[in-house]
Amino acid sequence: MRQMALDIGLAPEPTLTGFLPGANAAAVQHLRLWAGGSTRSPVPTYLWGPPGSGKSHLLRAARHALGGQGAVVGWLDADSPPRLPFEEAWDAVLMDDVHRYGAELQHTAFNWFVNAVTPLSGRPRAVLAAGSLPPADLPLREDLRTRLAWGHVFELHPLPEPELRAALRQAADARGVFLSDEVMDFVLRRFSRDLGSLMQLLDHLDRYALQTQRAITIPLVRAMLENE
Repeated sequence: MRQMALDIGLAPEPTLTGFLPGANAAAVQHLRLWAGGSTRSPVPTYLWGPPGSGKSHLLRAARHALGGQGAVVGWLDADSPPRLPFEEAWDAVLMDDVHRYGAELQHTAFNWFVNAVTPLSGRPRAVLAAGSLPPADLPLREDLRTRLAWGHVFELHPLPEPELRAALRQAADARGVFLSDEVMDFVLRRFSRDLGSLMQLLDHLDRYALQTQRAITIPLVRAMLENE
């Protein structure tokens, strides 16, 4: 595989305002109020839905919004090291891809959850988590699964094609990249249509176009795939 130069900062940080809600308006509005307030309820929020429904985008956007207010958050995902300690300085705990947690990460997640919501001392913290399944179906230890189901639970739905195109166009515009209708058609016919995969593809195209000093066209997409 040809090595591509990594230009840090090409992909903008996800934001709650930049997320096209589609059928997920209730969840997005809840998160905007949750992240935008000076205080956050310790009642947990759990988002679930299939790949491409925007779970990770919304969690990263919430982390970005909290950071903009000076809040300190704990972040846990399926690739995090196990046995990470809970930090008293945290204002919130965010846990992504909980359906992928193994036994050690489940232990960490349970420890974080309990220390955040029912601390022995100090103020309770907010918890925001996401996974691909509703809480009752998660392959997790029972005490963690029931706690994820305790608060606000929102099912997320992938965007229909017109809104998927709008989201892809919006993300390209944010990078200063022009995507023609022909390139958009080519990409949507030949690649996974979930939003997360399309955003990753756009990042690769952006980097490859910068490296080769070419506009993003169908021949450039083909050339990138051949080089990879």
